[in-house]
Amino acid sequence: MKTKYFPKLIPTICLFGLILVSLGCENMRPGITENQKANAWLHNRTAAAAARMACDEDTSPQLQGLAELSELQSRAFTAYFGAPAEYLPAETAGDILSQPSRDLAASAIADSAVRPTSWDMADAAMELGIGICAVLGGVYGAKAAKFLKDAKAKSQALKEVIAGNELFKSGNADRTEAFKQAQAGQSPQTRTLVAELKAG
Repeated sequence: MKTKYFPKLIPTICLFGLILVSLGCENMRPGITENQKANAWLHNRTAAAAARMACDEDTSPQLQGLAELSELQSRAFTAYFGAPAEYLPAETAGDILSQPSRDLAASAIADSAVRPTSWDMADAAMELGIGICAVLGGVYGAKAAKFLKDAKAKSQALKEVIAGNELFKSGNADRTEAFKQAQAGQSPQTRTLVAELKAG
């Protein structure tokens, strides 16, 4: 019964795959980390302390307004990211300006720069396809799931071979030319694929 729906879902699956590919890795991001949550909360505390100090030190109304607006805007970041599991001490300006606060900011920046690679996206697409095939069941679903599992295993094998080759080349600079000669018989399609995978 379920198998009769599989041929009808192929265009939907293909369309979903096309959308994933067209989005690219730059438009996809991993979930929010604890460092990002803690940094957003600390940013709010920093902005609030700056607003208090601007008023206490009798600065210009414009600087006070900017500091107050910064604190207000930072509430949106805290609300979006959510509450962290742990809070750094942030009662005083000294607490906020401490080295752990600076380390946290650096970690949050590094976390924010992470993007999935083409390997990650391919694995996710294959996992999704395998899941859809499992839901559909039947002969077509089982065949498609087996095909996708094999493709995923081959993708992982290719990734490991490329990583091993790069490791070999970096540790054996004197043998790099011989290594390149050994790979000279690759087809243009293979060379293009390997170059894209190394860049991704």
